[in-house]
Amino acid sequence: MQAYKKHESIAALMKRSNVDTDQIIPKQFLKKVERTGFGQHLFHDWRFNDDGSDNTEFELNKPAFKGAHILVAGDNFGCGSSREHAPWAIADYGYNTIISSSYADIFYNNCFKNSILPIIATKQQLASLMDEISANEGVEFIVDLENQQLTTPAGNGFKFDVDAVRKNNLLKGLDDIGLTLEHVGLIDQYEAKHKQSYPWLWA
Repeated sequence: MQAYKKHESIAALMKRSNVDTDQIIPKQFLKKVERTGFGQHLFHDWRFNDDGSDNTEFELNKPAFKGAHILVAGDNFGCGSSREHAPWAIADYGYNTIISSSYADIFYNNCFKNSILPIIATKQQLASLMDEISANEGVEFIVDLENQQLTTPAGNGFKFDVDAVRKNNLLKGLDDIGLTLEHVGLIDQYEAKHKQSYPWLWA
């Protein structure tokens, strides 16, 4: 995974609540098991017209939000089915930070496994961020994970909470496999010991 530290980016605004995983990545695109290639289908039914052209009415298609890595969205983001393809699509498209007032539990947990920082804001904090973006589309926010601080030009930033273990994994760019491999020396010692004690198990 990509290590996440201090990050500055355009903040894109999706002023919608209850965005579910089927809207994030529609079911017809769930045909691969690798994590790449899903970004092109992110929010497909909203991003594109029936003829495949860009839907200019969809908020994330605004030129001001091009290249954004921070997504500010409404309440209950990532609800619906538990498909891990949803955070895969978000990360593959280029977003590494989501700010919302609440998330579906499984989606929230899956974000940390895919180098995405899901920040939880209060409803008042979220409303202030949305107002700031609406007033100045293309505005850039700074996310400092190490100090757990969001900073905005208009002063609507705040300190955010994040689990210490998940924070450490994001800072180091570790997923569950990477975290396990940090202890590869102990794993090798364990295997070597048990190969001597129970050689028939390793035949």
